[in-house]
Amino acid sequence: MMPNRLLAAFIPAMLGAGAAFTPTGALGWEPTKPIEIVVPFSAGGASDQMARTIQGIIQKHQFTTQPIIVVNKPAAGGAEGMLDIQKSAGDAHKLITTSSGIFMTPMATKLPLSWTDYTPVAMMAQDSFLLWVNAKAPYKTAADFVEAAKSATPPLKIGGTSSKREDNLIVFAMEKQAGAKFAYIPYTSGGQASTQLSGNHVEANTNNPAEDLANWRGGATRPLCVFAEQPMSYSEPVAGGTGWSGIPTCASQGLNVSYQMLRGMFMPGRVTKDQQAFYVDMFKKVSETPEWKEYLARNALVPDYRDGEAFVSFLKEDEAKHARLMAEAGFMAK
Repeated sequence: MMPNRLLAAFIPAMLGAGAAFTPTGALGWEPTKPIEIVVPFSAGGASDQMARTIQGIIQKHQFTTQPIIVVNKPAAGGAEGMLDIQKSAGDAHKLITTSSGIFMTPMATKLPLSWTDYTPVAMMAQDSFLLWVNAKAPYKTAADFVEAAKSATPPLKIGGTSSKREDNLIVFAMEKQAGAKFAYIPYTSGGQASTQLSGNHVEANTNNPAEDLANWRGGATRPLCVFAEQPMSYSEPVAGGTGWSGIPTCASQGLNVSYQMLRGMFMPGRVTKDQQAFYVDMFKKVSETPEWKEYLARNALVPDYRDGEAFVSFLKEDEAKHARLMAEAGFMAK
């Protein structure tokens, strides 16, 4: 029989050895009730589509035993959803999917909130914007559209998601670059902006690829150009034999405007490191699935997964960039 003093030394050593071989996360936190993903926009927009894609991937691959519930809170240009997460500090069963609006909404409204009130989880991708027109419109290029805008009375109407947000900022940049005046019409989602364009209620919109994809395929709308420095990389045909890579940049057509926005996931503030680590691990797994890569390609998203310090550094730089752009556009609340 082992002497008691040796047994006392042996047991901690064995426990330490066992802990070293414990599977990652086995001793960490896991959700104990349904997980809510807040989408600060209406159903049908790109943020909503991303959240529901993530929901399906998580459930298919059983990355958690708890159900995922997507909740749309589009009021006040996304502010309702953002305030909901701010007020939910400490609740590790809530998430929000958001874009550059996480900076822009507080800047435009003086709402007492900041992305630093939240817990960054992961940036899933970056998203592009395109200049879309009705399929029957006479414009063949961005230059055609701009030329028509210069003499239009009343101004040509361009639809977008929310006021003083990404779409509105792009339209302001178009006015500055083109020397033309547009009438910006804010909607509650990119899906609504696409519907209004397909019905000829506006002359154009500045939707993300995902938001006009269905109407492009259906022959109701078509893209003139992408607001990016380089053409998109996806070459597989999408509509009429044209792939995303076949869409020229707006700059190549004389409209020198470029803009991309983040697609990120956040938790409320004051959660634990273990709780944050669970979601970082889960979204990293999501980003590596074939379903996610197919979603990126289908919607022409720019693959750009970041977590930890890399994500935080991006947020700091992107916030500073948007402060400059918002001030230049006169969108900052006074």
